[in-house]
Amino acid sequence: MRVDDGETVREGRVVDARALALSRADAVAAIRGDGAAVAVACPEPGAAHERVGEVYPELSVSIRGALAAAARSRGHTAPQDDRIAEIESELAALTVPDVSTRPARADVADRADAVERLDERVAELRGRVQALRERDAETDAVETELAAAMRALTEARTDLIAARENHDAATETARAARDARERRMVLEDRLANRRRAAREALADTIADEYRDAVAAAPWATPADPFEVDDVTAVLAAARVADLRAPVVLSCDRFDGPAMAADWLDAEVLRL
Repeated sequence: MRVDDGETVREGRVVDARALALSRADAVAAIRGDGAAVAVACPEPGAAHERVGEVYPELSVSIRGALAAAARSRGHTAPQDDRIAEIESELAALTVPDVSTRPARADVADRADAVERLDERVAELRGRVQALRERDAETDAVETELAAAMRALTEARTDLIAARENHDAATETARAARDARERRMVLEDRLANRRRAAREALADTIADEYRDAVAAAPWATPADPFEVDDVTAVLAAARVADLRAPVVLSCDRFDGPAMAADWLDAEVLRL
């Protein structure tokens, strides 16, 4: 690897950068190709690097998740992979409409109110026309008002029919959205279960090597390799993974970064 912070260039299988003003976050970002604070020329990180390529005292890790990533980095597959891909594809194609029936429902209510008001207006005007006729009075002006009110009522009823149809369509869309959301929840649950099963299957493929790695650690470890501290777990998983890119090491488990590189069989950037 080659590390260039703009002032100093260091190269080699092991780079001790503790004297440089280099943060762990910047170092990891540079190795993974998305950093600008420092340039690190190295092989592209493998599938496991995100899980086990950064080791520091405060880390928290799922041991079996780390082992699954290590197994993937070495080309192992899980029996669930095809089904996982199918579910992911179905989820990607699933569209959940964002719809509310509230505006359509409010529009129906407004249109119905308008029809009711105009209906009352027409009834009122008809009554006035009838009363005028009974007195042999002039009805032309009121009949003109009545005709206009009846036209408005016809239009309002047409608008109400359209509003109800729109509400029915919105209700159907909302029902489809609810079904799609329920389907998405089912698929997400299935996907989580398949991924969990895949992690277990992958972890099992290299569990024995992981046990050997824990046993080979140059510090005291518990008898049960799955009861070790997180730093030990990540280092042991890194030892059995195909990392390609350097491990960013910020812990004191080895007598120097060269020993760490030998034990991990990987390049080491010591911070």
